[in-house]
Amino acid sequence: MTDLSQLVKAYDVRGVVPEQLNETVARALGTAFVEMLRESGDDAEKIVIAHDMRETGPALAAAFAAGANSAGAAVVHIGLGSTDELYYASGVLNLPGAMFTASHNPAQYNGIKLCRAGAKPVGQDSGLAVVRVRAEELLNDLGAVGEMPPNVEHVALLSGYAEHLRKLVDLSDIRPLKIVVDAGNGMGGYTVPAVLGDQLLAALPLEIVPMYFELDGSFPNHEANPLDPANLVDLQAAVREHGADIGLAFDGDADRCFVVDENGDPVSPSAITALVAKRELAKAPGATVIYNLISSAAVPEIIKENGGQPVRSRVGHSFIKAEMARTNAVFGGEHSAHYYFRDFWFADTGMLAAMHVLAALGGQDEPLSQFAAEFERYCASGEVNSTVADAGARIAEVEAAYPDATIDRLDGLTVQLSDGSWFNLRASNTEPLLRLNVEAPKPDRMVALRDEVLGIVRG
Repeated sequence: MTDLSQLVKAYDVRGVVPEQLNETVARALGTAFVEMLRESGDDAEKIVIAHDMRETGPALAAAFAAGANSAGAAVVHIGLGSTDELYYASGVLNLPGAMFTASHNPAQYNGIKLCRAGAKPVGQDSGLAVVRVRAEELLNDLGAVGEMPPNVEHVALLSGYAEHLRKLVDLSDIRPLKIVVDAGNGMGGYTVPAVLGDQLLAALPLEIVPMYFELDGSFPNHEANPLDPANLVDLQAAVREHGADIGLAFDGDADRCFVVDENGDPVSPSAITALVAKRELAKAPGATVIYNLISSAAVPEIIKENGGQPVRSRVGHSFIKAEMARTNAVFGGEHSAHYYFRDFWFADTGMLAAMHVLAALGGQDEPLSQFAAEFERYCASGEVNSTVADAGARIAEVEAAYPDATIDRLDGLTVQLSDGSWFNLRASNTEPLLRLNVEAPKPDRMVALRDEVLGIVRG
């Protein structure tokens, strides 16, 4: 019997090609996706699909399209695209979508991010579990997959995507900025010239120094995961070498963006969340802003200081997007460098977040290191992973060690201490790992608390 539980995860489909994900599986998933949409009352007459630069993307996308056709759905294929370009297509065309990408995973992986019309998320509790079960049934009875003539329309939407983002953030009147952009051989190399450069639209006051813009799903220079400090080393050196004002690093499918200042020092995603929140609240006074529970304590503070309503969420895009929709939030940010916008169908887009940072930086005269200091108030550990055999037992031991602390269990274990320090300890959804995030008012306190908790976790 077919079991797709290791391929169909909590938020998306992701696995090794061809052992876990191949054209047969992709075809079944395409049929299952359309049937799930139809059974849940959605219009499933047509869907939109795209793929990133991985070599396996075109064949998998074509197989998925054939599966969708067999279920009676037409397909709009936009070809190469970033994940946020697929969300743009889903939003502007009002169609369900499928993006073929494994984001920052190594070259042997591929995957699918699914959404309903208007870029509404499809996660484990909003249709993905149904897709998995139906695809398993189809794979166990291959004769159940029908044959229909191909019905695929190829459409180019890159220029529309670029024009839409430029309407949301005006960069035409900022001071000239020199930017180093590390695309990591991912889709940023495709979208940055279109949005920030003069490839399709009028030139902006931006001098772009490109790094690794060649689309290459084998990632020959470094992994396309900017949250790993090792993958920022080249960008940091280039920013200093070129005397740039800012450095931007995108992940493989360019839906996340990481920022470094003119000295090559990282600007935390929490600081970017607070910075963008301040800008969005200036346009929508009193609005709600979502932040996840491993974001800095500075984030809700700054949201309140700017008249907004902070709402805390679990980690993960499906939870953030659900809270965005529930509260009609103007913006949402995650510490993983995912940023969500109401005026982008509540979806995440690293490019739009980068544009907000460029507009803020270019609208005043301070260097980024000084300008960003307003948003960096505490000392954080970053995420520290530990391999454990029994995550639940370790979490219970940690909780028992802090009997006088304030505890909550929104996502894992969050412990708030009386001196303003806090930490969150949560289990990975996909690996035998515990993930620890610690924040404190001072560096030495952060280090001491981090090591104290790790001592318990690692025995």
